[in-house]
Amino acid sequence: MSSPAVLAARAALASVDLSNYDPEQSRLMDERCILVDEQDNAIGAMDKKTCHLMENINRGLLHRAFSAFVFRPSDGKLLLQQRASSKITFPDMWTNTCCSHPLDDFEEEKVENDQSGVRHAASRKLEHELGIPRSQTPVDQFQYLTRIHYLAPSDGTWGEHEVDYILFLTADVTVTPNLNEIRDHKWVNKVELQNMFEDNGNSFTPWFKLIARDFLFGWWDELLKRKGESGLVDAKSLAGVADGSKVFKMT
Repeated sequence: MSSPAVLAARAALASVDLSNYDPEQSRLMDERCILVDEQDNAIGAMDKKTCHLMENINRGLLHRAFSAFVFRPSDGKLLLQQRASSKITFPDMWTNTCCSHPLDDFEEEKVENDQSGVRHAASRKLEHELGIPRSQTPVDQFQYLTRIHYLAPSDGTWGEHEVDYILFLTADVTVTPNLNEIRDHKWVNKVELQNMFEDNGNSFTPWFKLIARDFLFGWWDELLKRKGESGLVDAKSLAGVADGSKVFKMT
């Protein structure tokens, strides 16, 4: 029997006019996401617009994504971004350093061995969104932790339904924001992030809230505990701290 994701992939529709949205964000909707089933098996590709329409998500259409968390080695602070007002999905919300998709448009981002595809995608998008040079985000320095499967509406038209790879990176990075992608950014420690969550004036992306609720703070504690002799935190020290073989369904 075919899974809901497979059936949805066969029946997907893309019928929304993007002319009233930001031109650059509309152009990016032509990028092709990697469609997956509920076990993260690749089953095809489809443009980002089609993948993010709630009409298709409600039928089960599912695609691959990543959430990257960049920590500063010297003090273990996490780099956050606030999404730009021009974003079609989840505008103006605070979130982790970078969240996006490996694309079917790039051969290296389709490679599944050692999560190579999502690592390359993370390096590419950290440069695109935050202006961080790729030389500062080597793909072999991302620590893969696990995958989550979640569904989240943005509004009545758009949403997310993803198998999301969680990647940590410790690096000294130079941030030059792309203002079409992000409106603000900041480095925070654990207490500062917890205070942000408690402030009703802030809004957060649903995937970031889920990851923070169930995983982030525990992994962050481990990252700080495992400082090397140099006193620096190292994301690679978290190898094995999570079960990366599973896809965790989160609601």
